[in-house]
Amino acid sequence: MAFYEDWLASGEDMVPWVIEKEPYDFEAMIEFLYAQDSEDKPIPAGRVPHSTYWLMNEEQKLVGAVNIRHRLNGKLLSSGGHIGYGIRPSERRKGYAGAILTEALNITRALGLSKVLVVCDQGNIGSEKTIIKYGGQLESEFTEDNGNVVRRFWIEL
Repeated sequence: MAFYEDWLASGEDMVPWVIEKEPYDFEAMIEFLYAQDSEDKPIPAGRVPHSTYWLMNEEQKLVGAVNIRHRLNGKLLSSGGHIGYGIRPSERRKGYAGAILTEALNITRALGLSKVLVVCDQGNIGSEKTIIKYGGQLESEFTEDNGNVVRRFWIEL
């Protein structure tokens, strides 16, 4: 619960989006996440199979999450990418972003992907540096309807 409270107190959007579900019914949240984690399961229209993983520190404190889209549809190709990760605000600048991105790249490699799309907001310098450090090559930028500029990076696996 402290993980969610940290995000709420920051006023930032929770990343990845799948962790925005109310955590009060943890089993329902886990069921929601597992219901769409493979091609063998019914996936709602407009969605793709995806898996969510959590990052814990040495003290077993939840510090981050990553959502991995197993393939891209049109929307994800233009704006969401294969990998969406977030580190709780109070735990940033401690190397966790690199750790979670490394694991995500290993998982996408195991899924058989040869390159992955990772995006971040233009102002998110920490995430941009992490993506570049792990091989991200800037392909393009786009502006969302709300004026937010998003940068698109490809990482060869």
